[in-house]
Amino acid sequence: MPKNLYLIALIPPENLRESVRQLKLEMKEQYNASHALKAPAHITLQMPFRREEDVELHLIETLQKFSSIIEPFEVKINGFDAFPPRVIFLKIVNHEPIVILHSNLNRLLEDKLEFTERELNLEIHPHLTIATRDLTKKMFHKAWPEFRERDFESSFSADRLHLLKHSGKEWEFFKEFDFGKSKR
Repeated sequence: MPKNLYLIALIPPENLRESVRQLKLEMKEQYNASHALKAPAHITLQMPFRREEDVELHLIETLQKFSSIIEPFEVKINGFDAFPPRVIFLKIVNHEPIVILHSNLNRLLEDKLEFTERELNLEIHPHLTIATRDLTKKMFHKAWPEFRERDFESSFSADRLHLLKHSGKEWEFFKEFDFGKSKR
């Protein structure tokens, strides 16, 4: 049976996604780095994983139950940071609620969905990527001095979990799960 590729993430609202997309387009046009455009702006909670189609419903139901007990929280973004020499991203300044959510999600994935330790990303550094993988070292060293000095400030309410599914070409929105105490 074929296995689908999934990703679990927090997705910012459309206006912030568009701002991030514009930054990604700038990275493509000025620094020849387009890989980050293959996914919408997101904060990864669970790195890509494969599951057979027949467990998809169980995955959805499990994430729905999990999300129903989570309280929304504010995500604050301030400036840029990097993982030299290939990644430039928007810096999340309040990691703690995301780290707690990630830890709880890891327990759920291991206990209810039989994720192996190898599949789980045990530590995360929350961020919104604008350039990755195809940003060459040379271009990184051109781009980073500019972005390091640039201002960018925003925030959003994290009030739902997203399950993305890979189409074979790019990541697509598949399911979203409102947090239980969400005002939406």
